[in-house]
Amino acid sequence: MRAFFSSTKFLPQERKTALMQFCKRAKIHFNDVRLLDLAFHHRSYSNENVHYAHCNNERLEFLGDSVLGMVTATFLYEDMQENPEGDLARIKSIVVSEQTLAPIALSLGIDAMLVLGKGEELSGGRTKKAILADAVEAVIGAYYLDSGYENAEKFVLSFIKDEVRKVQQDRGQKDYKTLLQEYYQKKSKHCPMYELVKTSGPDHERIFWVTVRLGDTLFGPEQGMNKKSAEQNAAKRAYESLVGNQKK
Repeated sequence: MRAFFSSTKFLPQERKTALMQFCKRAKIHFNDVRLLDLAFHHRSYSNENVHYAHCNNERLEFLGDSVLGMVTATFLYEDMQENPEGDLARIKSIVVSEQTLAPIALSLGIDAMLVLGKGEELSGGRTKKAILADAVEAVIGAYYLDSGYENAEKFVLSFIKDEVRKVQQDRGQKDYKTLLQEYYQKKSKHCPMYELVKTSGPDHERIFWVTVRLGDTLFGPEQGMNKKSAEQNAAKRAYESLVGNQKK
């Protein structure tokens, strides 16, 4: 498959060696490591360097997100043939989340491979879950372009199978939005209502604050590094409060 991307024409030998070592750890092979290198370039670097204005991993992340979703959905469809769509969707939402992908990024050593702007570097960008998870998706997208769907599928399955098993055995990260919705709909036939009430912090370290309303009861606000994680935290607070009170 032909890859279309913008990156530096030549890579320093030290960087090439690091990229090859990453491939060895991840048990993948790139025909053109420049594409893999691009997968590690965060937009904060391209924003600070005029010569790299369009050289970031966001387009690869967009592509990799779709590949990750397809591979995971297909595996769940074939693995859980007796389960309804709702079960598959719940597990998929958990295993493709940043809460799951960020530790995978760390296990692969993606944190050390990231190319960040100075501001993002100083603010701890290498440890931010959103950046790590996005980089995993970018690597998947790059590998798909470089080596095709079958190889990308093998790579995704090498780590996503274990995450699926954890959730199936109730050892994975809980999707509190789904848990809360299922619980509340059984009680009231209505859906929880989420509201972004404010944001704070600089652009490179924005914090989102979200509330969730269940009828006349309001929970939150709870914070997160993006709107999705803030909603999960608000849902967690509401769910644990409701279930905890029920058990008393």
